[in-house]
Amino acid sequence: MPSAQDIRRRIKSIKNIQQITKAMKMVAAARLRRAQERAAASRPFTEKIRQVIASVAQNTRDAVHPLLEIRQVNKVGFLVLSSDKGLAGAYSSNVFKEMLSHMPSKDNTSLVTVGRKARDYFKRRGYKVDAEFSGFSEKPTYGNAIEIAQKLADGFKAGEYDEIRMVYTQFFSPINQVPATVKLLPIAETSSGSDKKEDYIFEPSAGEVLDAMLPRYLETVIYGALLQAAASELGARMTAMESATDNAEELISKLVLNYNKVRQATITRELSEIVGGAEALK
Repeated sequence: MPSAQDIRRRIKSIKNIQQITKAMKMVAAARLRRAQERAAASRPFTEKIRQVIASVAQNTRDAVHPLLEIRQVNKVGFLVLSSDKGLAGAYSSNVFKEMLSHMPSKDNTSLVTVGRKARDYFKRRGYKVDAEFSGFSEKPTYGNAIEIAQKLADGFKAGEYDEIRMVYTQFFSPINQVPATVKLLPIAETSSGSDKKEDYIFEPSAGEVLDAMLPRYLETVIYGALLQAAASELGARMTAMESATDNAEELISKLVLNYNKVRQATITRELSEIVGGAEALK
């Protein structure tokens, strides 16, 4: 049985850890509010540009653009959005499981990773990582989305990928984040929920309009996903740190109870020794 001094030392250590987890929870909660607002603000714009691009692509079947080219899928690229830091529960591992469940084959799959966790995880397992981005998983900017979109668009145009999918985490609440996989390229036609067909007049031409819109579409969708992933990461970290703080409090209570028992046993033993010594002197 550990001594009272050992138990006191352990209680002090756990209290120090509890202070750290509590502080990390408060920091994550403060950052989450801002990230949640940004993610919520970007969602309507992202959905609208998806609808517009799908409708434009449907109404310009004669227009040719590299990002609309449908090829036989031999090489698949994955954009994987993870975190730069740990202590966020199963946030990153859930993203990896989602990606692996949609991966056709390791041999014909290449990765573009966002976040150190994804880079380290897949490199250690021998996956081909074409590009890596890190340092902004909690605070992404539109400039980060432009850089990623340019890399993916160039790879698709050059034939490095026949299809590109993005794996990220959808944010619904601080305790509810769901990993998802979406196809980025080639840009596919999707139903907008209405059978009504819209007529478009393009100036100067449909091709030039698509040249201007499609890169912006790719950047906007990636930026929206980065914001969703940032809010999800912070929500997962806040929840994990709250759970760790509660567990530390429970453990401290058990250790205090054990400490009192050990202390009581020590006092009882000392009293017995005193009484025994007194009796021996009679």
